[in-house]
Amino acid sequence: MAGSHAPATSLSPFADPILAARLEALRQLAGGLTDRVAVMDRDLNVVYANDAAWTREGENLSASKPAKCYQAFVQMEDPCGTCPAESVFETREVRTVACNSSGDGTACGMHQAFPLMSASGEVGSVLVLFHKTSAPHTLPKSLHPQKLGRSRPERTESRLGDLVGASSVMHQLFDLIRLVADSSATVLIQGESGTGKELVARTIHQTSYRRDKPFVVVDCGALPETLLESELFGHVKGAFTGASGAKPGLFEEADGGTIFLDEIADTSPTFQAKLLRVLQEGEIKRVGGTQPIKIDVRVISATNKDLTDLVKAKAFRQDLYYRLAVLPVHLSPLRERRADIPLLVKKFIADSCQRHRQELRQVSEEAMRALTAAPWQGNVRELQHYIERAVVTTTHAELTCADLVALGSHVEPADLRTVGRDAAKQAERARILQALQQTSGNRMKAARLLKISRASLYNKLHDFGIR
Repeated sequence: MAGSHAPATSLSPFADPILAARLEALRQLAGGLTDRVAVMDRDLNVVYANDAAWTREGENLSASKPAKCYQAFVQMEDPCGTCPAESVFETREVRTVACNSSGDGTACGMHQAFPLMSASGEVGSVLVLFHKTSAPHTLPKSLHPQKLGRSRPERTESRLGDLVGASSVMHQLFDLIRLVADSSATVLIQGESGTGKELVARTIHQTSYRRDKPFVVVDCGALPETLLESELFGHVKGAFTGASGAKPGLFEEADGGTIFLDEIADTSPTFQAKLLRVLQEGEIKRVGGTQPIKIDVRVISATNKDLTDLVKAKAFRQDLYYRLAVLPVHLSPLRERRADIPLLVKKFIADSCQRHRQELRQVSEEAMRALTAAPWQGNVRELQHYIERAVVTTTHAELTCADLVALGSHVEPADLRTVGRDAAKQAERARILQALQQTSGNRMKAARLLKISRASLYNKLHDFGIR
């Protein structure tokens, strides 16, 4: 195992349970990669490094494995002048750097440094990804692409599968997904509502070796406890009133694949205890049954709440949190990555036009600036719905600010009357556009269809900015 290359002084497991779990997950997922991966503590000791990290320019360094990162990776006696990884311990933020031997004082080739949080909420160690070497990226033999029926999602500079983004946080997310995809370790995705947690989970599944197996989505917050247990674990005949026959649960349906547990924070303590047993034992028992059933399922969970706060408030089991958060992923709100909005707008317009069988639309520069500046409290989901509404309720080739009437809805209305008036205006505008479509743009026929005078229609076209 790649972990055997770590210094003897660092081989003992972390005393902290969540750091120990994360280290074990990293051992599983990084061992077969040719990408260089390492974990360092506050003293820059190499706690873990995969085989690729010990090889530099063809020379294998496993025979002499110094404890310090600068000794191990660049054979220096003294630490680099500036190590970005050190700042991660203080800032708790991901660092993306361009390291070189003559630039900022670092020589190891570090590309990104991720904080690994301990159970106390402190940064216990740092995960370091290095710039790619000239060696081609390979997978473990058992996971080689030609042995799988479905190809991995395409990765470009601004896209990974259906995930789109040009911001630095999205590039970090793409790199993290590629790193964790082929692990079987649990992933916890946290972020505000509408940030795309299910899409990230699906992308992790599609990027992994499990992509030919089922991806099962469970909305834990939408089901009462008893029904949630029956849905997930299945039940035997006679387990409860109405159970006329045995039924396999979603864990069994997802066998070999991935199960996505959305809104995991909304589950009860009783259910949390049963889920913890599933994660620990790798087996389930159907409701009313006694026979354990072995399963091979990768669990990805998500929440829009801060689970650490819920753990402190005794509202969520601490031991389950450790199990779920082995590989934590945080999704930033859209207002913190505005560079992604133009790409998302173009994608959503293309998707909406194709779905509604319309010609591809464009967006004016002024309208794009307005979209980029909007607060988007509902994040990506709100933007997607907003774009689709604009496409459906307009007919011309370019969307302008006049078409984007709903932007005003981002400002809190003064009273209920204002809300009703705005909704009525949007409905009236949509009906006029529909009439114009039905009459191929003939205003006289459209006015007759709407049962208003032609003069009234002209006034409304002017008021609504319809050309």
